[in-house]
Amino acid sequence: MRNSIIAAVAVVLVSCASLAVAELPATVSVGGGWIALGVGANWGDGVLTFRGDEYSFGIKGLSLGDFGAAGFTGCGTVRGLERPEDFNGKYTNVGKSPTVVADGAHVTMRNEHGVTIDLAITTPGLKISLGRSSLEMEIEPQPSAIARR
Repeated sequence: MRNSIIAAVAVVLVSCASLAVAELPATVSVGGGWIALGVGANWGDGVLTFRGDEYSFGIKGLSLGDFGAAGFTGCGTVRGLERPEDFNGKYTNVGKSPTVVADGAHVTMRNEHGVTIDLAITTPGLKISLGRSSLEMEIEPQPSAIARR
């Protein structure tokens, strides 16, 4: 009986350990820039790390009611991602507006698939945002195994 209990506990511990590894949060690192004088443009790129794989993605967007110019870098965590395709989409800010961004900020964005990104941004410039803006992020096509041969 005791050996059965020890074996059951061992199975549970191994199962929990494998779930912990499988449930590592997805992360992103980004870089790019923006410029705005009432109407603004955003651009950049980044890397999504999801379940041990890395996916390069592009960033582009337009904004209304923004003023300023800056470059940016950032990193953060991704929640609600079940498969890489769900990362693609139009992200809008969750939370307050207007905002002033100088030196850095924390931003939470969500897309139409329910994927949420919590991002810490470092900004060496200034941006004043009076309106809503959105960013489109899309994973770049991955080369197929046939193309790599």
